Amino acid sequence: MDTLLNIKKEFPIFQNNPDLIYLDSAATTHKPKRVIDRMGQFYSEEYGTVHRAVYNLSMNATDLYHSSREKVREFINAKSAEEIVFTRGTTDSINLIKNAFRSKIQRGDEIIISEGEHHSNIVPWQMLAEETGCILKFIPLNDQAELRMDIYEELLSDRTKLVSIAHVFNSTGTINPIKEVIRLAHLKGAFVLIDGAQAISHLKVDVQDLDADFYAFSGHKMYGPTGIGVLYGKKAILQKLPPVTGGGDMVEKVTLEKSTFKEPPHRFEAGTPMIAEVIGLREAILFIEAIGSIWITKEEEKLASYLINEMSLIEGLKIYGKRSQKTGIICFNVDGVHPLDLGTMLDLKGVAIRTGSHCAMPMHSRLGCTGSARASLGAYNTEDDMARFITSLKEVIKSF
Repeated sequence: MDTLLNIKKEFPIFQNNPDLIYLDSAATTHKPKRVIDRMGQFYSEEYGTVHRAVYNLSMNATDLYHSSREKVREFINAKSAEEIVFTRGTTDSINLIKNAFRSKIQRGDEIIISEGEHHSNIVPWQMLAEETGCILKFIPLNDQAELRMDIYEELLSDRTKLVSIAHVFNSTGTINPIKEVIRLAHLKGAFVLIDGAQAISHLKVDVQDLDADFYAFSGHKMYGPTGIGVLYGKKAILQKLPPVTGGGDMVEKVTLEKSTFKEPPHRFEAGTPMIAEVIGLREAILFIEAIGSIWITKEEEKLASYLINEMSLIEGLKIYGKRSQKTGIICFNVDGVHPLDLGTMLDLKGVAIRTGSHCAMPMHSRLGCTGSARASLGAYNTEDDMARFITSLKEVIKSF
């Protein structure tokens, strides 16, 4: 308990809003002071562009930028820093792969995703299917919001070019068996992209152990800045992919007739990059490492278990998805209460939760509802937060 309270003190948002119970970390996490201060320090004391000049500020900024890439490599256990591409976020990373694969996808080729994906892992592939005539297939879910792995095996074929699956579903918190998803896809010669947005700050991620071809995540969901994300890709694969945006810093030589491009990751990072955000991401990783990913996982499991047990006792309240093998995301509805009304009333009590479809409309169709309420945990949540949420939830439900 003392450790949890000490962690919470690291976040200025809670010092400035002492009564806030924040349960929307699946949407975005708050930022520890060290991240905010580090970015401010860079802008006020160290700011310079990268890769473009020999003066001291620029060279120092370049060193910070490269050390941040190395920190990301270390954090997810990639083989090489050249496998780390900086993007604007998970959505941008997925779209980068979609655009890079356009020339490799032909009419009749197949891409497999699931019913439970975030819109960011559905819409790009629908667009690619319209552009190329490829076939989009969906892994169905069982009643506990788990992948039907038996049907997944049947969907895989020699025409399967890419499988794109969330490590953790953003709506229910279900942890998918992605290592097995990857293994089965590789047997058919297909590439695999993992959407790690909801996993990266809750689970220890080792891309080499997973054998993922691509792994995407966002900084703002792991206590870092908005506007920065990561696309991990195996070096041998990235080297064969074309750049998808053109501009400065991603070229080797430019003439009026033709341009040649740098090796990855630079060929995928056109223009002046998000320097302060990259440095802020490094600081967020240092924050997670200081606490320990394994410790975070265990504490969130304990708090989520408490919430699920307490919420299960509330008459008329339904929790969606399997109640084990999940992160600290709890998706629920209450009979006779619209989730929007529930969220509005909880906000009046200082409790912030998410309501709506959570950018996962097909998942909600599978669950048999149009929307839901979602409480999601972060490293700063405490036992007191959980108790206050349960008390407030009961009071709000009673008022209806």
